[in-house]
Amino acid sequence: MNAFQSVLQALRLDLLVQLLLAVLLGGAIGTERELRGKPAGLRTNILICMGAVLFTALSQKLAGPSGDPGRVAAQILTGVGFIGAGTILHLRGSVSGLTSAATIWVVAAIGMALGCGAYLEATGTTLLVMLVLAGLGPLEARLARQVSRRQLVIHATPGPTTLTDLEELLQRSGVEIVRSQSRVENVDLVMELELSGPARLFDQAVLAIIHHPTVRSVSSGE
Repeated sequence: MNAFQSVLQALRLDLLVQLLLAVLLGGAIGTERELRGKPAGLRTNILICMGAVLFTALSQKLAGPSGDPGRVAAQILTGVGFIGAGTILHLRGSVSGLTSAATIWVVAAIGMALGCGAYLEATGTTLLVMLVLAGLGPLEARLARQVSRRQLVIHATPGPTTLTDLEELLQRSGVEIVRSQSRVENVDLVMELELSGPARLFDQAVLAIIHHPTVRSVSSGE
């Protein structure tokens, strides 16, 4: 009992400071995510950061001088992996939420750094994450406006107007069809397309295509 009370006393002040910092640093990143309407927002990032702090601190205390403090802390990555996977959405070949999943991963690392007492490193990482998420927005938008080319392979159910409908749908999405080839392969109509246009429009064009009732699959062809 005395040993247990000693652990509690040793943890109380340091752990309280670390948890408060987790609220601040995780909350800063979570606020940016919340303002952008992302699935992992303010509360999620705070709780992940706090949980990483608590597991890391307890793993160090419970391991003692002869134990391995990394055994408990290493399981944080496994748990965060499940949470990150929940933010990634798959829709017939289209993937979204990767940035949110990566943010969760980094927030857990920040919490682990706080749990190890690396306060400066955790704060610096938080500032860098904020810079990447918010400060690089204008650069990302500028890059998205640059005209680029992509290959697209579409497998669809053959029909009298399928080819024309899909080409018109792509053109309405704002991309230009540079080259178009089609063939019947087994029971599918296979379209091989070379598209040109602003990079930001390609994802919209792909989403429009995969929602078409005749389309079976869409790939980049790379």
